[in-house]
Amino acid sequence: MRPAGRASAQQRPGRSRQGINLGKTKLYSVTGQLGRDRSLITQRPFRSPHHTVSDAGLIGGGSVPKPGEISLAHNGVLFLDELPEFNRQVLEVLRQPLEEGTVTIARAAASVAYPARCIFVAAANPCPCGYLGDTVRPCGCSDAQVQRYMARISGPLLDRIDIHIEVPRLKHDELLRPGKGEPSAAIRQRVQAARDVQERRFAGSGIFVNAAMNSKQTRASCQLEPAGEELLKAAITRLGLSARAYDRVLKLARTIADLAGAERVDVPHVAEAIQYRSLDRQL
Repeated sequence: MRPAGRASAQQRPGRSRQGINLGKTKLYSVTGQLGRDRSLITQRPFRSPHHTVSDAGLIGGGSVPKPGEISLAHNGVLFLDELPEFNRQVLEVLRQPLEEGTVTIARAAASVAYPARCIFVAAANPCPCGYLGDTVRPCGCSDAQVQRYMARISGPLLDRIDIHIEVPRLKHDELLRPGKGEPSAAIRQRVQAARDVQERRFAGSGIFVNAAMNSKQTRASCQLEPAGEELLKAAITRLGLSARAYDRVLKLARTIADLAGAERVDVPHVAEAIQYRSLDRQL
């Protein structure tokens, strides 16, 4: 599953690496997690709370408000493993922070706002036993069990996840033989080139990536040819995509085009973005 918030590793005008590090350091200092031997956090955080975490532990709270896991993951990664095992009400409190990038905790004496713009990544089994769709071991779950299991993740939360990816079982020889994929250095170079394109596109606007576009910016940057519009219209009709999911498909298609070095968003970019809504197709 794909990220809802994003963070950039390169230095930006008005948003220096030093400023990012100071912001992270302040958050960890407030929660008492900085440690005496560290004066400045220089690495992007990776937070992976257990599925028994409370809503206050996840987004922050307490009688004396403290930041939660999503704020501690600011400018980094928040990873939730076994997503359906989390309490549904706990997951629901993520919706507003993932959308706005901030968490506001109101108490009688004061109201505190903590930053919460992170890359949100989650993993889940397809069913309680984990073998639904497996080509080797049959699934022992009933249809009702599978539906109840997946219903623990609400539609509005899924709308805020840009990419849904199904990971099939690897064969024995695939596990043993060395990979022949693209080198990480080449991928990094392509991603950096796309980030540079987006920085030029949004120069002076206060945003740096496609995911942060508002409606007006989305319409201006994601103009589609008639064939692309027809494809997206058909996907909305067949998959029942919400307005939020529609916007995210457009933004993702724009990013795919940027990675391909394309000026305009074309049919292949829209088609690939739609394919990343696999849970919409299932549910």
